[in-house]
Amino acid sequence: MLILQNTLIKGNELNESPKVVQPRYREGLFSSVSAGFFFILVGTIFVTMPNLFDNILAFFRDFGTVSVPNTDILLPAPASPGAHSVVYSAVGQFSLIWGLFEIVILVLRFSVGSPLSKKAENASNLVFWLGASFLIYTFLNETTTATTWFVFWTTIIMLIGASLIARAVILAAAR
Repeated sequence: MLILQNTLIKGNELNESPKVVQPRYREGLFSSVSAGFFFILVGTIFVTMPNLFDNILAFFRDFGTVSVPNTDILLPAPASPGAHSVVYSAVGQFSLIWGLFEIVILVLRFSVGSPLSKKAENASNLVFWLGASFLIYTFLNETTTATTWFVFWTTIIMLIGASLIARAVILAAAR
C-alpha cells in the first residue's frame, strides 16, 4: 500500500509539474529567441553596412561637451552631428527591425497565453522601438545640427514616457 501511495504521489507530481513549469519554459523560449535574433540582427547590420565599425569609432571620437542652443547648458554631443549619417542609418534600421520583431513576439504571446505583464511589456517595447526608428529617420541625417541633435534626445525622453504610459494603460485596462 505504501508503495502504491508513493507511486500515486509521484504520478501526481509528474502530472502537475509541467503545468507549473510550462509557462516559465515558454517565457524562457521567448527570451532565448529574442537574444538570438538580437545577435543575428546586429551581425547582419555590420555585414551589410561597410565600415560601420570605423564609423562608430569616428562618431564617439567626435563627442565633446557642446552648448545647447540658446542656453548656457553644456551637454555631451558630437561636434559635427551631421557627419555620422551611416551610424544613424544603422541604428534606425536596428530600431525598425527590432520593432517589427516585437510585433511578432507580441502576436506569439497572445497566441500562447502569456501573462498580461509580458504582453504589456512587449507592447511598450513595440511603441518605443518603432517610435525611435521614426525619430531617428526624422531628426538624424546628414543635415543634423546641434539643435536637431538635442531635439532628437528630447523626443526620445518623451517616447520613453509614452511607452511607459502604454504599458500602464494596458495593465489598467485589463483590470
